[in-house]
Amino acid sequence: MTLLDGLRDSPALLLACTVVLGLLVGSFLNVVILRVPRMLEQSWRREAREILELAPVSEERISLVRPASRCPSCSAPIRPWQNVPIISWMLLRGRCAACRAPISVQYPLVEAASGVLAGLCAWHFGWGPQLAAALIITWMLLALALIDLHTQLLPDDLTLPLLWLGLAASLVPVFVAPETAIIGAMAGYLSLWAVFHLFRLVTGKEGMGYGDFKLLAALGAWLGWQALPMVILLSSLVGATIGIGLVVFRRHDRQVPIPFGPYLAAAGWLAMVYGQQIQSAYFRVSGLG
Repeated sequence: MTLLDGLRDSPALLLACTVVLGLLVGSFLNVVILRVPRMLEQSWRREAREILELAPVSEERISLVRPASRCPSCSAPIRPWQNVPIISWMLLRGRCAACRAPISVQYPLVEAASGVLAGLCAWHFGWGPQLAAALIITWMLLALALIDLHTQLLPDDLTLPLLWLGLAASLVPVFVAPETAIIGAMAGYLSLWAVFHLFRLVTGKEGMGYGDFKLLAALGAWLGWQALPMVILLSSLVGATIGIGLVVFRRHDRQVPIPFGPYLAAAGWLAMVYGQQIQSAYFRVSGLG
């Protein structure tokens, strides 16, 4: 029996391997979350200097693979044994092995979230193309949510590939047919675009960014237009609840914007994995079922 046969025939083996894969991918997602905004800033600076006809400034070029991982405090290189998901952070007690500077708890939390969410996808979808698609969506949504949370950016480098992959997957189809995916992408983008312009017309302020439009378009491409009302409702409810909580309990300044991307990402993931259960529960509670 090959490994692929074992993964297909043994749900327990599939679950275990998917969780381990999720932990490993989570380690890479930490790099994506940290470096993609910095890569964008570097690109913007270079473009700005070219437009202003200023001399280029020499700086270390950042990519997802270079420079090698190192401590941000002392620049000591991170050895392979120090980069094992979760375990290394625990063995090092959350501190750099060289200078003992604190290592953010975000690193093991992202790795754990990636592993747990991947395991839930394996449990729900089982072996097949839907699991592969669900893992891609899960990891990209996790990266986008945390980048937006830290920087209020939803980079095109992630949202647009997610959109095009969703449209391409509809040709199989994985979740929905091409017509449903195309309408979903259009409806996802235009719905938030309309809300954005209506809000700006009424208040004179911008309530969200264009990255939110593209993210909802990507979710529409993957899940179809039928899932969009659920995604919008769930994200709005969670966003409003957390926003009110921040204002009331943590005295969050109402003038400081709260990123909407993490709520869209969470709602999209829930709709993908548990959409039918959520819909059935709603119908039972409302008496429509």
